[in-house]
Amino acid sequence: MHALLAFDKFKHSMTAAEACAAAADSLRLAQPAWNLQTVPLTDGGEGFAEILTRTLGGDLHFLTVTDALFRPKEAVFGIVPYEHVPVAARERLRLPGCARLAVVEMAQAAGIEGLDESERDPWSASTFGVGELLKAAIEAGADAILLGVGGSATNDLGVGALEALGVIAYGHDLQPRCRLTPQTWKDVASLGGLYNVSNFPPVRIACDVDNPLTGERGATAVFGPQKGLRADDFVSLERAVNKMADRLLGLCGVPEEAFAERKAAAGSGAAGGIGFGLSCALPDVAYISGFPLFADWCDLQTALRGADWILTGEGRFDASSLGGKGPSAILAMAGAGTRVKVFAGSVDEALRRDPPAPLSPADIIAISPPDLPLAQALREAPDRLAAAVKAAFSHL
Repeated sequence: MHALLAFDKFKHSMTAAEACAAAADSLRLAQPAWNLQTVPLTDGGEGFAEILTRTLGGDLHFLTVTDALFRPKEAVFGIVPYEHVPVAARERLRLPGCARLAVVEMAQAAGIEGLDESERDPWSASTFGVGELLKAAIEAGADAILLGVGGSATNDLGVGALEALGVIAYGHDLQPRCRLTPQTWKDVASLGGLYNVSNFPPVRIACDVDNPLTGERGATAVFGPQKGLRADDFVSLERAVNKMADRLLGLCGVPEEAFAERKAAAGSGAAGGIGFGLSCALPDVAYISGFPLFADWCDLQTALRGADWILTGEGRFDASSLGGKGPSAILAMAGAGTRVKVFAGSVDEALRRDPPAPLSPADIIAISPPDLPLAQALREAPDRLAAAVKAAFSHL
């Protein structure tokens, strides 16, 4: 019997790799004769750099960067020989002449997971550390960069990252290298400078969000509240975003008549607009769909085809889980006759009453009782996942 364990992260509790490991250890005890394969899931957020790099035997590079609030933080990026990237993934990336591909994860430097609830505020959060990661990747010899942008804490259009790459803000009350955030944009009179931009390698942004930069589906309106934006601050932050976007477009020589089109471009509102800022300033930036790239990179289809059992899951399994990535993508890709079980920290009972194919209600398993305090559930999640897997498979 062959089992594939493909878990997404359990937010605030386990990474995808840790969830896979906990489930695999338990399943080996329950069914020691089974052949197990683990594939931690990612679409560009937490775990992206390490999962993709380890999958293809690349090298991990560790360094200290600044987090979203300019505090020191340990981070990692990967360098992968491009010839190791599967052909299907290379066709998505379109990087002719690349020999060494850097895999960079925005959440390593500007991730919301690294901030306490009380610290989340898009006015004061910066992508400066992401720019530090991009510079470090180039200095490590990368010919191109794959940037995963999930799980961000920022709404700064990538201005912080561009500042780390050499952009200078000028204004009466500003010092050079002032660590810009939306809170200080009001003091900016003009922008100048960039880091070696003519020779900057191609950047591919792994992203499954198609929101524009501004408007009712824009970065501020849709994602700002998740990042700590108060409702009565929306108008002022949206105004600041529009003004800074125009400044960036002007700095980079975009004709004024094209400003509205650039701000309305699909994906420009992802991760607080970092793709918008990078695509303004850098010569070769393109968005690619994150989960399909991951599936090709890890040859997920082959792994699924060979599985008799699939174990998957995430922190919460609800209607938002059915958006075409993570466990729901696993369900959609599972072959006829493959048996699947979903393990989650908590489960929306509506999904248990009307489960998506190929699941039955018994195939959706909440690892924690609904009345368990959240802090305790998060702390105990690894042990509870292991116990749930053991209980589900020991009788087979």
